[in-house]
Amino acid sequence: MSAQKDSWVSSFSFLLFWAFSIPTQEGSVRLLQELSPQEYFSSLQVGRASLAYFSHHVSPDAQPFMEQIENSAGVLQDYGISVVKVNCPKEDVSRYCGKENALRKAYLFRGNVLVREFPTDALFDVNSVVANVLFALLFNEVKYVETLSDLQNMENTLKGRSNMVFAYVPATGTAEHRAVMEAAFVYGTVHQFVLTTEATLLKDTSNDEPDFSSAQLLFCHCQQAMDLAQPCRRTAMGQALTLLNIHRHLKLMGAPLVTEVAEDPEKVSTVHLQLGLPLVFILSQKETYEADRRTAEFVAWQLLGKAGVALLSRDLVHLNVLLRSNVALKTADEGVPIKYLALEDTDEIVTLVEDKSKVEQIQEDEEEEEEEDEKDNNNQDIQDDQVVEAVSRDKKQELPLEQILALTEDTFHSALLEAARTVVLFYASWEAVSLAVLQTYTEVADHLSGTRGVFLSRVNCWDWPGVCTKENVTQFPTLKIYEKGESSVVYNGMWGTEELTSFIMLSQVSCPLKLATIDEAEGYLRGDFPSELSSFHHTSLLGVFSKATSGAREAFEEAGNTLSGHVRMGMYLEDEALALSRKYAVSPPALLLTRGGGQIVEGISLSKHSTQDMVQLIRDELLDIFPEITVQNLPHYLQLRKPFLILFSDGDIGQMESKEMLNLAKKPPQQAFVACWLNLKKTPVGRGVLKAYFATMPSLPLLVWVDLHARGQVFRFPSEQSLTETHILSWLEKLKAGLEIPSSTLSEEDWKPPLPAYNFLQMMEMTMPELPLHTSHHHGDTSVQRPPESPGGDNAIQEEPSQETKAGKVGSPGRDLRGTAPRLAAKEKQGKRHSEL
Repeated sequence: MSAQKDSWVSSFSFLLFWAFSIPTQEGSVRLLQELSPQEYFSSLQVGRASLAYFSHHVSPDAQPFMEQIENSAGVLQDYGISVVKVNCPKEDVSRYCGKENALRKAYLFRGNVLVREFPTDALFDVNSVVANVLFALLFNEVKYVETLSDLQNMENTLKGRSNMVFAYVPATGTAEHRAVMEAAFVYGTVHQFVLTTEATLLKDTSNDEPDFSSAQLLFCHCQQAMDLAQPCRRTAMGQALTLLNIHRHLKLMGAPLVTEVAEDPEKVSTVHLQLGLPLVFILSQKETYEADRRTAEFVAWQLLGKAGVALLSRDLVHLNVLLRSNVALKTADEGVPIKYLALEDTDEIVTLVEDKSKVEQIQEDEEEEEEEDEKDNNNQDIQDDQVVEAVSRDKKQELPLEQILALTEDTFHSALLEAARTVVLFYASWEAVSLAVLQTYTEVADHLSGTRGVFLSRVNCWDWPGVCTKENVTQFPTLKIYEKGESSVVYNGMWGTEELTSFIMLSQVSCPLKLATIDEAEGYLRGDFPSELSSFHHTSLLGVFSKATSGAREAFEEAGNTLSGHVRMGMYLEDEALALSRKYAVSPPALLLTRGGGQIVEGISLSKHSTQDMVQLIRDELLDIFPEITVQNLPHYLQLRKPFLILFSDGDIGQMESKEMLNLAKKPPQQAFVACWLNLKKTPVGRGVLKAYFATMPSLPLLVWVDLHARGQVFRFPSEQSLTETHILSWLEKLKAGLEIPSSTLSEEDWKPPLPAYNFLQMMEMTMPELPLHTSHHHGDTSVQRPPESPGGDNAIQEEPSQETKAGKVGSPGRDLRGTAPRLAAKEKQGKRHSEL
């Protein structure tokens, strides 16, 4: 069929050249034959068509008709139809020569069979002659319909078999009628042509109010409609109804809906470019191929007949363009470079094609936004959110995401099933904290590169809200580890590289890890861990249980499930559990722990057997006795709601100070406060804390007592006294007795941002008061956060089956360009400066 069709198109092209390049043959060789009746009928050949006019003599009234017949002879001859003037003898009274009314008609024969009689006044010019003659001969290829039911019956007959070309002409015998018939002569065996002159039928088939005075042509994609209930897509021809335009339109309808490109787009040439139409590239990547393909098909249907659409893989073609670019536009104009753009939805693509000036406007808007962002970056002194500030400062930096698989609604569940454990980061590309964590996530991927059993992935909830809603993701960012695609563990710790890496690696090992022999239990306490845990220096906890303590054992196992990824836990419950616990002066159920890989084993009896109490006990025991306070661990100690005895130091503290403070922390009164220290070189934010306490920077080292959860009083250890356990305990007794005067008192006001937060609902109500924003959520509403404003083979070209043969979805997959490119550096407003409020 394809080779036959190419032959038809080639013949048609030659026919067009013949029709438009050869002048009317007047005054040269006469194409109108003049024969006697006997000569004419004896010359008729089977299957050969001829148009004959019988006459005794040409009257003055018939002279204009004869001129049009003669002018039409050359055109009809191109279609294999001869035109003959039959000169009847005066004495001939046969059927065609004998009656007066017969002499006012023209007769169309195929062989010696009469096909149709035409009144001479119906053949008033060349267009009417050609149109009516071809219409009569192509009665199988061109069906005439009068009602909508006739048209629908025709469509139902063709569904799954062939496509249909439906044409409306205000009247037969016109130039538009002729163009449709000439096109049907070439394409009639490829498509079913249907013609009507009924204006009401045109109205029934149009979405908009049609112009009944103008001819219209619709290409109906019935071949891909396999179900009778499925309507045939219709693509209107936007140009005037001429033979050239019909040929151009049918050629576009026969082109692939979407072309897949695997070479430099500058070298790509398609039928659309050859016909002077633009080509739209949807930039894709391997992880989002299926979604990108659906997006490309949706766009292609919107632009059918106006532009071509190609799917350009970033993985196969190395493009020197910004990562945020997701669409490219190539025009047919020579020397015009391809324009790469970052668009928000498919409507913008359609607008670009229909209005070329929009391309320059979008690029100008991007440049203005770049300049505005630069000005914003220069005004960081008014930025109250340091995360937003950092993200804004580094927004031009493209993140190395090659080792992190991007999941979509199509690939999410299959990816979880393929791996024993899958780490998934749920984030939103418009949200600053998400982008900051995503950068940390890439560092984690780099640390764990090549590690067996670690599969890192991500889901952009702005692109795939349905996935995040089903996974109960209600805040950004959220990190979950899925085991065999079913149960999941949620991370709720700090978003540092070390913390995330530790959580991912610890989650690979059962928590608690069940130990079978006493040698394994002793080895666990000595630091003999599975390879996944050997590089992480955490406090190790070993639960020891006898068979009679099943309740405590079950609570310990539940606590392990809760703390999975955050703590290294083992469990021993065999016959020798009693001997093991006695060795460390405790009785089952008991908890044995070693801190930081040390050799000292501490024993703790488990008196409370509920899971909640067990979790709290383990969390308390994980805290160091004399910890170094950092940004990462401060929240854990603040949760204790105890006063802080904190030693500020400009570097590591001395051995003497460390020994004295550690002895103090181990005393029984230690439970009443948190003894700790802070290294200003490692945690420079401590300088700001000291300035808040004392207005000016004091000399170091400095011991400070501060109760953040009571009166907020700050006490300074006397500088003339040495930091010994005895001096510190004496000073603490004076504090307790109220004999010391505080150096400062912290404000009781809440710690709030210096500028107000956005109230998006109020802002929306001010601009669109008709929206009922404060109504309850209905079924189907997503609980996921929303952004503050809408965003931004061997052959190089693999041609897919054309629209004529490829079944496609009638419904649209959506209007947003989700997944078409990593939108990490997207141009959405990322927490704009609050000064505008």
